[in-house]
Amino acid sequence: MGYTIDEIQNQIVEEFSVFDDWMDKYEYLIELGRDLELYDPKYRIDNYLIEGCQSRVWVYGIMDNEVIKYFADSDAIITKGMISLLIRVLSKQKPADIVNAELYFIEKIGLKDNLSLTRSNGLAAMIKQMKNMAASKLIS
Repeated sequence: MGYTIDEIQNQIVEEFSVFDDWMDKYEYLIELGRDLELYDPKYRIDNYLIEGCQSRVWVYGIMDNEVIKYFADSDAIITKGMISLLIRVLSKQKPADIVNAELYFIEKIGLKDNLSLTRSNGLAAMIKQMKNMAASKLIS
């Protein structure tokens, strides 16, 4: 059995707590983006492009044994790091848990306060899209 959304968020908060400086946190975020699982180019189409992001971000999800597995890519390295965190938290979770998740790690690691307005809006758009995908799985 995998970790719950809250357990994963707590792990992320713990990982980021070792960094005092925001530049170090950005470097870690960039590293996480580089480690993101390869994205299948056939999903690099407008259907999977997230509206509201300054950079280009593609996200798709598949149902796998009652959980959703998310895959994503971005043309911006910081954004790629942010989406990798969201995938880590929300992927391999049940649709209802994703829809109802309160993503408190964003504030606890200081991401909310250290992003530009456009990146904050993009992060909100990514979360909304991933939750909408999960909600659509609930309906079917």
